[in-house]
Amino acid sequence: MNHLFTGATLVHEGRIETGDLLTDGDRIKAVGKDLTQHSDPAIATAARQAKVHDCTGLHLLPGLIDDQVHFREPGLTHKAEIATESRAAVAGGITSFMEMPNTVPQSLNQALLQEKYDRAAEVSPANYSFFMGASNGNLEQVLLTDPQSVCGVKVFMGSSTGDMLVDDAAVLEGIFKECPMLIATHCEDEATIRANAAAARAQFGDEVPIAQHPLIRSAEACYRSSSRAVELAARTGARLHVLHISTAKELGLFDGSIPLSEKRITAEACTHHLWFSDADYAERGTRIKWNPAVKTAEDRAALRAALKPGGAIDVLATDHAPHTKAEKANGYWTAPSGGPLVQHALVALYEGVAQGWLQLTDIPRLASHRVAELFDIEGRGYLRPGYFADFVLVNPHAPWTVTEEGILSKCGWSPFTGDRFSARVVGTWVNGTEVWDGERVVEPSNGGAHAGRRMTFDR
Repeated sequence: MNHLFTGATLVHEGRIETGDLLTDGDRIKAVGKDLTQHSDPAIATAARQAKVHDCTGLHLLPGLIDDQVHFREPGLTHKAEIATESRAAVAGGITSFMEMPNTVPQSLNQALLQEKYDRAAEVSPANYSFFMGASNGNLEQVLLTDPQSVCGVKVFMGSSTGDMLVDDAAVLEGIFKECPMLIATHCEDEATIRANAAAARAQFGDEVPIAQHPLIRSAEACYRSSSRAVELAARTGARLHVLHISTAKELGLFDGSIPLSEKRITAEACTHHLWFSDADYAERGTRIKWNPAVKTAEDRAALRAALKPGGAIDVLATDHAPHTKAEKANGYWTAPSGGPLVQHALVALYEGVAQGWLQLTDIPRLASHRVAELFDIEGRGYLRPGYFADFVLVNPHAPWTVTEEGILSKCGWSPFTGDRFSARVVGTWVNGTEVWDGERVVEPSNGGAHAGRRMTFDR
């Protein structure tokens, strides 16, 4: 069935304009004003015959593409699953995600990577891709990865995830020299962190305050690792994407004046580093413990400023990484880093618009358009005829407060619990299929297939 979305405020490609959007199966057929009167008779006829959705007062944006999530399957499904977290994602307006390899077992060979794709095909209402993982001993498997069907290769240059730390200089050099596809890196210098941790333990023993986290996993630890990755990429010609930049100092490593299509080195910022600062540790404790750490208000201000056109940050993501309430309630040394974010990232960005550090058109630019361009995603990220019909409807004037009762992530909590947002996601469509109606996830009827599909890449 074709669908006609009328009277929406279309937010895309730097414009805010009232118009219609017409779908044709899984694709967008037309975008413009009053499509039932379109000059092309085929479009006008299709618009008149389509099911009409009155979107007066609503914003219609391309669906967000999240290039960094941890959905915990396989092996960590007491925290999260692809099924639960992809549902939380579409409830938050995220229509496509790219998931990381630090599961159990880790995605370090092609067979284990394919198992994730097979599982997502069974359960995900959102489009999906999965990163191939790199380690000190699997370069041969990394080089077998197909650039047209896999989003990238993930390299941990800091031990956020145990034995996936790549700290062998020769291996790193080999990955950067030989890998033909995008390399995404987690950058924190391990030696710096170990020294800071030892100093904190000497001062506080086992009762290290959570406020020490950004001092242990410090700005200097981030900069040393990020600068090393950038130097290595510049020397080898690798295609490098540095994830979750958290400090003002790191921003100087990236050149915002270069068109994205010409860049070989890019940078990402995440929701939590834009929203929280170290002043929030006193109230929120380990619930805002992430690696890299949430840092100072000055770092946050610099990251926000870098979101402007021409700034050092190229794209936005969540780094959604759930843990159970019990795990997060542990003391500093044992509470894991990470938290659930996909359900509230878009409304948090709307709050950034209300607070003045973001423009409305920045949301699709940074979280849809440029993600699609950066990863060379085929047919997604824009409201354009011929593109897949992935989009989100937002009521910008529907205030609500986050409560645990409404959380869809399996872990059942959110770092935003108690926060009030002014906007609400009232509809999400993936490949022309409604998957979120504003109140619930719309499941396939009669045992049909889920709407989500494997993303492909034009490389």
